[in-house]
Amino acid sequence: MPRLHLHPESHLVSRIGWLRAAVLGANDGIVSTASLVVGVAAAATSTGEILLAGTAGLVAGAMSMAAGEYVSVSSQSDTEEADLARERRELIEQPEFELKELADIYVARGLEPKLALEVARQLTEKDALGSHARDELGIVEATAARPVEAALTSAATFAIGASLPLASALLSPADLIVPLVSGASLVFLAALGAVGARAGGANVGKATARVTFWGALAMAATAGIGTIFGTTIA
Repeated sequence: MPRLHLHPESHLVSRIGWLRAAVLGANDGIVSTASLVVGVAAAATSTGEILLAGTAGLVAGAMSMAAGEYVSVSSQSDTEEADLARERRELIEQPEFELKELADIYVARGLEPKLALEVARQLTEKDALGSHARDELGIVEATAARPVEAALTSAATFAIGASLPLASALLSPADLIVPLVSGASLVFLAALGAVGARAGGANVGKATARVTFWGALAMAATAGIGTIFGTTIA
């Protein structure tokens, strides 16, 4: 008797919640902290002041990311819950209409009306709310809003990302902080773009170029501001 081999599939979309928050947090941590360090260093301040500004940026940024992600994803979660509550009520009050609505969705996807109605009936008997959530509202477990997970992921990855340009500044000679931190941060951003693309199954070259370009632009802008104001103050 032939042996059956199970082949469980792992779809990349299941990573979308934490991956988005992780890449956003790490990218923001590197870009904002490197830009802050480069901007302050361009104003010709001491290494101690540069590190203090960078550390303050790390702490403030991590907390801001956590709060922002939590509020944003909570809003999404609240909307999903409101839609599910309405759908649950409609399933009780007008079950026949909801059954036809589900069948019409399957007809629009290519099933014959009779088969679509039978599929809708069987799915309704098994899990009516789940079927409507998935096929009518587009709410699935893999992409459902998770506020706490998003907040913690963003805060942690922001702190990790921000620590990289800070470490570069700490290890660089005072007169070379701007070029060394800028160069190192671009390398970090390129690596982040490649890792994020591989984890999400996207094009590595395109993701790397996109992340590196915007990081370079941010650092160039803050370095220019630091140079202008540093010269003016001096």
